[in-house]
Amino acid sequence: MNSWFNMNLQNSNSPMMEQLMFFHNHSMLIILLITIMISYLMISLFFNKLSNRMLLESQNIEIIWTIIPMFMLIFIALPSLRLLYLLDDSNNPLISIKSIGHQWYWSYEYTDFNNINFDSYMIPLNEMNMNSFRLLDVDNRIILPMKSMIRILITASDVLHSWTIPSLGIKIDATPGRLNQSSFYMNRPGLYYGQCSEICGANHSFMPIVIESISLNYFIKWILTNS
Repeated sequence: MNSWFNMNLQNSNSPMMEQLMFFHNHSMLIILLITIMISYLMISLFFNKLSNRMLLESQNIEIIWTIIPMFMLIFIALPSLRLLYLLDDSNNPLISIKSIGHQWYWSYEYTDFNNINFDSYMIPLNEMNMNSFRLLDVDNRIILPMKSMIRILITASDVLHSWTIPSLGIKIDATPGRLNQSSFYMNRPGLYYGQCSEICGANHSFMPIVIESISLNYFIKWILTNS
């Protein structure tokens, strides 16, 4: 969510994004404490005209500013490592889909079902509806069920791309000749937007991603209709 007076993370739509936002707030609090402490020391030195021996030559101060950063790094590293392992964990996915990056569009294959694959192009300005988002809407959305673990396999056919949905906390590089894997879980129905986050060429900013999250019953009907 962005506006003229602030800049925040997008609203979370997955458990992992919630954890990433908690970690962001946790880290920012520690950074704020460090900034206040360093600012106080610098101002103290300035007004004491660099003559405060307690700040300049005290061994106790040297011990303090060695030990405190060590504990601060521990408080950042432990939740960071926990998140790192959680992001790589894949818990019995219900559905697997495959995404292939091209210059400059995405192709999708529902590998668990027969004959369901399509290309997804950005909708040009002259074909957009009044309620469409410029540079974000596509002609073929990814239809997926909410409250289900989804595994996504990512690759590319030409150059490096990056499959990114900020509100789901997912960002995976699409590398030619290599298959990368990740998983995500959507809390509620809705439309989730993303874009390629790798500089992949002249039209890099024109290959958006749109996921439409629906209930499992509607997803089964969609599968039966498109099979």
